[in-house]
Amino acid sequence: MYEKILNGKKNGMSVLLLVVVMYAVAIAAMIFSGISLEQGANALNITGLVAGIVVTSLGWILLLGLKVLKPQEALVLTLFGKYIGTLKENGFYYVNPFCVGVNPASRTKLSQSGDVSETGGLTALVNGAQNMSLTGDYGSKKLSLKIMTLNNSRQKINDCLGNPIEIGIAVTWKIVDTAKAVFNVDNYKEFLSLQCDSALRHVVRIYPYDVAPNVDTTGDGVADEGSLRGSSEIVAVRIRDEIQKRVTEAGIEIVEARITYLAYAPEIAAVMLQRQQASAIIDARKMIVDGAVGMVEMALERLNEKDVVQLDEERKAAMVSNLLVVLCGNHDAQPVVNSGSLY
Repeated sequence: MYEKILNGKKNGMSVLLLVVVMYAVAIAAMIFSGISLEQGANALNITGLVAGIVVTSLGWILLLGLKVLKPQEALVLTLFGKYIGTLKENGFYYVNPFCVGVNPASRTKLSQSGDVSETGGLTALVNGAQNMSLTGDYGSKKLSLKIMTLNNSRQKINDCLGNPIEIGIAVTWKIVDTAKAVFNVDNYKEFLSLQCDSALRHVVRIYPYDVAPNVDTTGDGVADEGSLRGSSEIVAVRIRDEIQKRVTEAGIEIVEARITYLAYAPEIAAVMLQRQQASAIIDARKMIVDGAVGMVEMALERLNEKDVVQLDEERKAAMVSNLLVVLCGNHDAQPVVNSGSLY
């Protein structure tokens, strides 16, 4: 199914004026014929009266062909079940009055921009991508061609190491082929939401939450440092490409995909926090020890250069031990002043 654009149909105002004039003439003919019939019946008066009644009774059918489109709107039309084309430009159109607009997702409400419900005169976003409201037809059969953002609910997924994590994404999308969106899938909004969930699960299972050894995330057979937390831009691009492959047949273009929420699942969050804290403490200790060793080495070199004091190996070892305790300790050292000789 391919999209066919209907051009040259912007005759809505002309047809509307024609219908108004036609109704005015029909009403005038009925009034004139009715007055004439009181004076005497003849074929012309009867014909005028009947014609006026027929026009006023059936003329409204012509009004069904009037279609108004605002910018970034489209209307897919079928005539007795056959697809005849799509109106995409804004304007006042007139089409066959028996044409019907088709939009199977007109009642589906997702947690996204463009899908809102009117409650108490206030506009509120419908929460939950899976909570789809199928009650009440809020709109017409028009399709929005605007760029919209789908916020799918957070999902619990195991990463490549088996750790459960919670992740949420925001997908920016738009319709580029109205015929495919309407006819190739049953409901393009539900289809998009489900494919986003599926693609997200597929990509997340390739990466660890944080950098882990011996993990290949690119598929080239070489371990790398890719992770959900550290390579969010790369992961987002892979998610976007994965979704795009799945929704191309629905006439949808994925503009962008972004990770909006990323965290360990609650059942392991505390343990993973302890692990991160332990790793941070170890890294800090390594840095402190490296710095302390350098300072001790520098102190000994300066003492030897200035020839301040001559220390044997035993005294050097004691000095190194004391300096390392002072520099690496968690608390301030309590010095002991020796007033006697070194020996």
